[in-house]
Amino acid sequence: MPSFPNYPAYLFDLDGTLVDSAPDIHAALNHTLAAENLPAVELALTRDFVGMGSRALITRALEHHGVKDGDPEPLLQRFLDYYTANIAVYSTPFPGTVETLTALKTRGALLAVVTNKYIGLSESVLADLNLRHFFDCVVGSETTPNPKPCADPALYACNALGVEPGQALFIGDASPDVGCARAAGCPIVVRRDGYNNGIPATQLGADHVIDSITELV
Repeated sequence: MPSFPNYPAYLFDLDGTLVDSAPDIHAALNHTLAAENLPAVELALTRDFVGMGSRALITRALEHHGVKDGDPEPLLQRFLDYYTANIAVYSTPFPGTVETLTALKTRGALLAVVTNKYIGLSESVLADLNLRHFFDCVVGSETTPNPKPCADPALYACNALGVEPGQALFIGDASPDVGCARAAGCPIVVRRDGYNNGIPATQLGADHVIDSITELV
C-alpha cells in the first residue's frame, strides 16, 4: 500500500470514486431506452458507460443497440427528468468515503469535486447523500468550456481553492480523470474498482492505484 503525503487540497471525481451512483443512472437509462422500444442494458454495461456525461452515456447505449447514428438529444431530457426525480434512490457513498472526507477536513485540507456530471445533478446527489458540506468547490460538466479529460476543470478547482495544481491530489477512477489531472499538472491516483470503461486500473496511467480512498489517510 503506498504512503501518501498530506496534500493541501484534494480533487475528487464523483461517480465511481466517491459514490456508487450507477444503480440510479442505470434505472434512468433503461427508463429512457424503454420509451424508445429499445431493450434494457445490464448494470455492468452502465458502469462502463459512465464517465463522460449524460449525452455520451445515451450515445453509447444507442451504439450498443446498433443505433450507430442515433441522436441522443431527444432522449436526453427524458433521461434527465427521470434521473433528477430519482437521483439517490439506490446510490450510496462507497465504504470509507465519509470517514476519509471527515479526516481530510479535520486536518485542514481543501476539498473539491471535479466531475463530468451536470452541476445541478452533482449538487443534488451530494446533498441527498449528506456529502455536500465536505466540499469547498464543485465543478460540473458545464462549469468550464471543456470537461475532463481537458485540464480546465482541475485548473478551475485549483484556482477556486487557491492552490497550485501540484498541491492538489486528484482522485478518480477512469481515463478522463487521468487525462485531466495530467493536463493540469496534478498528481493522480485511481480507485481499482471504479467506473473505468473496462480498462484495468493499472493501465490508466495514474501515479498509484488504490483499493479504497481510506488509503489516503
